[in-house]
Amino acid sequence: MAEKQEEPSNTQNGEPDNAEEGEEKKKKKVKREDLPPFEIVTGERLPAIFFKFQFRNVEYSSGRNKTFLCYVVETQGKESVTSRGYLEDEHAAAHAEIAFFNTILPKCESSLRYNVTWYVSSSPCVTCADRITEILRKNKNLRLTIMVGRLFMWEEPEMQAALKKMKAAGCKLRIMKPQDFEYVWQNFVEQEEGQEAKAFVPWEDIQENFQYYEEKLADILH
Repeated sequence: MAEKQEEPSNTQNGEPDNAEEGEEKKKKKVKREDLPPFEIVTGERLPAIFFKFQFRNVEYSSGRNKTFLCYVVETQGKESVTSRGYLEDEHAAAHAEIAFFNTILPKCESSLRYNVTWYVSSSPCVTCADRITEILRKNKNLRLTIMVGRLFMWEEPEMQAALKKMKAAGCKLRIMKPQDFEYVWQNFVEQEEGQEAKAFVPWEDIQENFQYYEEKLADILH
């Protein structure tokens, strides 16, 4: 499938329209590029403008070159503990999926059970998929469900093979339904302080795009 050349508007991509603010943004961007590789942004809630652009389940993902990963970790032992938050790639060299296992869940205690759910803007690349497969095979007490907005490079045979290996290792891979986007909006997106939480407003083609990707994933994992 050819990449459709479409450039998001400034406001859609979170860029300021004001020229002066634009210059300030450029300065910040230069500073970001000076950061070491594998710099990862973490937090509890992501800005609404990032969610609206990065999580949108479009067929052509031009301009969406970052990965946003929202997570829920349920740790079951004598007591059950639940934690949640999000990660985003700061550079192209960083992968949010690997960062999760390096920083959020660096090891799985054998005496505990872990139920992990990710809500990710797009499915993992081949390298990340292989790493996830390896981690699941090594940790039988880890259950991972990945809800994705879009499929990344799904037409590539190598990518399809990597997704199949993830499934064989026990990973549940699902396409996000409109209700899942609403769940992320309510639980992982910043709301304006001092104001009532805004209701999730689905985009026009959200259901059609969900069905499109669901069919593609079913064909790959059958």
